[in-house]
Amino acid sequence: MSVNNVGDFSHHTQGARHVRNSINAYRTSGVNFAQLLKEHDGDLTFSAHAQSRMKSRNIHMTTEIMSKLDKAVAGAEKKGSQDTLVLLSNLAFIVNVPNKTIITAMEGKSIKDNIFTNIDSTVIAG
Repeated sequence: MSVNNVGDFSHHTQGARHVRNSINAYRTSGVNFAQLLKEHDGDLTFSAHAQSRMKSRNIHMTTEIMSKLDKAVAGAEKKGSQDTLVLLSNLAFIVNVPNKTIITAMEGKSIKDNIFTNIDSTVIAG
């Protein structure tokens, strides 16, 4: 087995771990993960860090929020954004646009007096 094959195996293992983390995050947040997947046809994913922040800050995802995030990320992608801040009501998300991965999530209290760095765009989604 070459080093490249080991790297490929690691990538698949990380992907499977990511799916398990996503499922666990939704289960613990009280959201029916299977139902959310049925209703959500976008391809955004959540990093382990974002899932942890959502849980600790009691941020619960809905199909409406996911739909608005999808639309905001699609707009940022059309403009060539790499890392964008998506502001949505009293929520803020940092999204890596090329990977369509939500890096972190914040709610009202966490947004105030915060400095957002390493972003190249901001999308204000209603």
